[in-house]
Amino acid sequence: MIPASIRFPPEVVLARAADAIPAETALPGGCRFEPKWDGFRVTIVCDAVTSMWSRRGTDLTGIFPEIVAAARDQLPLQSIFDGELVIWRDERLAFDALLKRLSSGARRARSLARELPAHLVLFDVLALDGLDARRLRFDDRRELLVETLDAAAPPILLSPMTTDRAEAEAWSADMAAAGIEGLVVKGGAQPYRPGERLWVKVKRRETVDVVLGAVIGTIREPASIVVGAVLDGRLRVTGQSAPLNHGQAHTLGSLLAPPSRPHPWPTQLSQAALGRFRAGGDPTIMTLVEPVIAEVSADAARTAEAFRHTVRFQRLRPDLPVPDFTRE
Repeated sequence: MIPASIRFPPEVVLARAADAIPAETALPGGCRFEPKWDGFRVTIVCDAVTSMWSRRGTDLTGIFPEIVAAARDQLPLQSIFDGELVIWRDERLAFDALLKRLSSGARRARSLARELPAHLVLFDVLALDGLDARRLRFDDRRELLVETLDAAAPPILLSPMTTDRAEAEAWSADMAAAGIEGLVVKGGAQPYRPGERLWVKVKRRETVDVVLGAVIGTIREPASIVVGAVLDGRLRVTGQSAPLNHGQAHTLGSLLAPPSRPHPWPTQLSQAALGRFRAGGDPTIMTLVEPVIAEVSADAARTAEAFRHTVRFQRLRPDLPVPDFTRE
């Protein structure tokens, strides 16, 4: 039996964001560095019935039958594992392929499992052979996980881990081409406390030129910016910035202007259109501006050209021309 002490569906440990990789001694028991996978966080429950659950408690069992079958064959009963569901395409992680699998539902699951096969990268264990492992130190849980996955084969994978900060920094850079977002850092002595932000995530960021086409708020007092890119001759919305600080808002308010010609964007957009994949929520009301190039800092999480997380505004670049686009 799964331990009665574990709530169902299982709740996971969370991570807090940091701008820099912590020192090797920054967390209890020393830091343990792992790649940050660009996929869906899931728990896999191996019991009389094998099931898989998203971080928000959505049952994904019927949508990824190839993963559930592999877990049934390779993982011990009365156990729960924490990991990331990923899809590889052309030697790179493909988050858009995961979205396609999820949106297609269980009806097309078997055909899509052949067309877009998934992998499950495991990095922690909540229960093993009927025992609650969450009170154990991370190092002890990791040892149990490594032993359990000794004979595992794709699509079940073990996430790599290092105690060497320099090696972790090299991973973050070298694995960027494969779609790795950055690093997750854990303390060797930390227990597994669901819902608490015990771990640290450090996302790799880059500076990108975008088209600033609208703001949230007023032109004179913008709260954030809405950005886009010119693709196939059209100005497409690709994301939204984090809230602007007072100085940024003041500078933008003095430089932005209303559109001088017809603008291709509507005055409100859904959260999904802004690159934030969240069900429900009211549409975002925008104030359109004359398009101008802006420089933003963005992490590596993208779907096609869209930023999945908010970007950070850096500065306007009025010296750079905005590419031509249709004004329809």
